[in-house]
Amino acid sequence: MLTERQRMILTAIVDDYIRSAEPVGSRSISKRGDVGYSPATIRNEMADLEELGFLEQPHTSAGRIPSHKGYRYYVDHLSPLNLLTPEELTTLKTFFAEKLNAAEQVIQHAGTILSNMTNYTSILLGPEVFHTSLRHFGLLPLNESTAVAIVVTNTGQVENKTVTIPAGVSVSEMEKVVNLLNHRLSGVPIYKLKSALYTEIGQEMQRYVEHFEELMKVMDEVLDTSADAQRLFLSGATNMLTQPEFRDVDKVKSILDLLEETPTLTRMMSAAATGSGIQVRIGTENDHEAFANCSLITATYSLEGEAVGTIGILGPTRMEYARVIRILEILSKDLSKFLTRLK
Repeated sequence: MLTERQRMILTAIVDDYIRSAEPVGSRSISKRGDVGYSPATIRNEMADLEELGFLEQPHTSAGRIPSHKGYRYYVDHLSPLNLLTPEELTTLKTFFAEKLNAAEQVIQHAGTILSNMTNYTSILLGPEVFHTSLRHFGLLPLNESTAVAIVVTNTGQVENKTVTIPAGVSVSEMEKVVNLLNHRLSGVPIYKLKSALYTEIGQEMQRYVEHFEELMKVMDEVLDTSADAQRLFLSGATNMLTQPEFRDVDKVKSILDLLEETPTLTRMMSAAATGSGIQVRIGTENDHEAFANCSLITATYSLEGEAVGTIGILGPTRMEYARVIRILEILSKDLSKFLTRLK
């Protein structure tokens, strides 16, 4: 448990580092009007905070920067309510007064607003991904080595994908797989199909299908559809390059590469939708190594009380947490109201 003085100093360091992106020294903290301690006292407390894991010292004789643990404590306990400027509030409110008549338009435009207001990257998962489920699956052989897989959703969308039939697989085996998929996965949301393939019918396929492993690979490929690509919206991906931490292109390459992996991002944003309210993942709390030096803040939006989508902001761990959280709180609530009017 941190003392009140340690909490005050940690808050000041995080605030200064967010603003400057430079290690913070005891002298600069002592000059703040809201601290009121000598540089020597602050240095001692900073040393204790570093020993406790809340601060890091990137270079000898340099100031300190917050660690992931320090950011987490700041977000959970210290981050003050950040009131937006009247101009920013007007921007958010005006957005919903525009004549947008389709959910897709709303989501795309919201992403642009978020990235412009924060100078970070916005990631939005549209509501369709939660409402679209499997109605019917088909596998039509073209010849001995290829077949067309057909996925029909409850919204009437039809997707075709040509796949290679593993050597030795018979038509009867394929029929068994098709019947099993339709029996067990009909009605399952599209974004859950791949996980359901392994958790719900994998063992059953293993019992009844001879070429189990080969056919599982085919089904995995089929269900890795491009449908989610139409429902995941990115804006401001190159904003990462404007952040001091990521001006080295090689350093940020893994982040930009991951932002192009639609299925991976869809799974991450879908997982965020299982929670309620604002969720903050800092550094290594994220599900992917590429985001180990980033923070992802997400909020769900709802339709008739049920969460139907997720909006998120990705930025460096040195993020303006309070401001981003406030923007997401306002936008998610207003977006829920707006979608209800569109329904």
